[in-house]
Amino acid sequence: MCELFAMSARHPTTVSLSLEEFSRHGGLSGPHKDGWGIAWYEEGDIRLVKEKDPAASSACVRFIETNPFSSSLVVSHIRRATLGSVASRNCQPFVRELGGVWHCFAHNGDLKGIATDRRFRAEGFLPVGETDSEQAFCALMDALRPLWSSAGVPPLAERRRVVAGFAATLRELGPANFLYCDGDALFAHADRRYQSDGSIKPPGLWRLARHCPAGGEVAAQGLTISSRDGEQQVCLLASVPLTAEGWTALGEGEIVVARQGRIE
Repeated sequence: MCELFAMSARHPTTVSLSLEEFSRHGGLSGPHKDGWGIAWYEEGDIRLVKEKDPAASSACVRFIETNPFSSSLVVSHIRRATLGSVASRNCQPFVRELGGVWHCFAHNGDLKGIATDRRFRAEGFLPVGETDSEQAFCALMDALRPLWSSAGVPPLAERRRVVAGFAATLRELGPANFLYCDGDALFAHADRRYQSDGSIKPPGLWRLARHCPAGGEVAAQGLTISSRDGEQQVCLLASVPLTAEGWTALGEGEIVVARQGRIE
C-alpha cells in the first residue's frame, strides 16, 4: 500500500528525512516498492524529485537524506503500483501550474472507473501517465481553475469548499486519501485504507501538531525538523503514525487544512 507524508510549518525549516524509514514503517519491503517522490516549496517555486526505482537502492534518496533542505511545505509519496506501469510518469507527487503558482497532489487508494466517469473528465489539464491518481488531480485542477482565474490567492473558504465537494464525489469510487497543496495551504482528505489485518476501513490518515522553541528540534521516525527562525509550529500528516506519541486519526471524509503549521 502506498504511503503519504506531508508537512506544514510556520517558518521555512531544515528538514532531514529518510524515505526508506517511512517505507519500512509503513510495512513495505524489498522489491515491493514501485517508485517514490517528494516535492517541497522553496521561494515561490517547487522542487520535485521522483523515480520509478525502489527507495532502498536510490542514489537520489541517499542524496536527499544526507543533504537536508529548507521548506515550510513538503509532500511525499512512496508507491506500490496498482494501476499504471512502474514508470517515472506514474510516480507521485504530481504537479501542475495554475494561477501562476505550483499545485501539488499525492493520492493513496483505488478509484475504480475514474477514467470513464464523466464527472472526472479533465479538459484544461490532462494526465501524462496512466494512474487513477493523476486523473483525479487533473479533475481537481479543472474544478479549481475558476477560482484561480484572477490575480491573487483565492479566499481559503472558497478553496476548501471546492476541495471538499470534489473529495465527497471522489469517495464514491473507492478509497480516496489525498494530499493537495497550492503553495499557501495544505489540504489533507482522509478516507479508508488497507489496514494491517487486510481490511479496508478508516483511518486513512493521521495528523500530529508539534511546537518547538527557536533552536529546538522536532523528531519523528525517519524525520528531523530543526527550528532556526524563531518559535516553530509544525503540522505533520502521514498514512500511519511515525512516533508513539499522540497522533490523531482522521475520520472517514474528514478534511484538514494547514497553513504555516497551524490547523485552520
